[in-house]
Amino acid sequence: MSDKVVVNLATGLEDAERVMIAFLVATAATAKGKRVAMFLTKDAVKLAVPGLAQGVACEGCPPIERLFEQYAEGGGELLVCPICVTSRGLDGVEFVANARIAGATPLWDWIGDEPTTVFSY
Repeated sequence: MSDKVVVNLATGLEDAERVMIAFLVATAATAKGKRVAMFLTKDAVKLAVPGLAQGVACEGCPPIERLFEQYAEGGGELLVCPICVTSRGLDGVEFVANARIAGATPLWDWIGDEPTTVFSY
């Protein structure tokens, strides 16, 4: 069984349920002691901007900001696509503490030669 998990999230709050599910899966993995990186692409890069990961996806769903905080507290990393950042005019924007600009090559460097479980949302 792998000790690393990658969650690719390619949507932002325009599909809040998808965001919520990605963070539920990622947070559960950190709680199981896995090393987790969430690769934010497309509009998901906006979630790395402080204060933007907020809202409730559906009635009875946990608030996204709570899941976002739990993920960070569990040691989860956010790898933010540099091309997506540039294309959305976010160059120079400061991101949350557990986020860093990292494209495909740094993602593969993070994975290394270890078996890795991948989820895509």
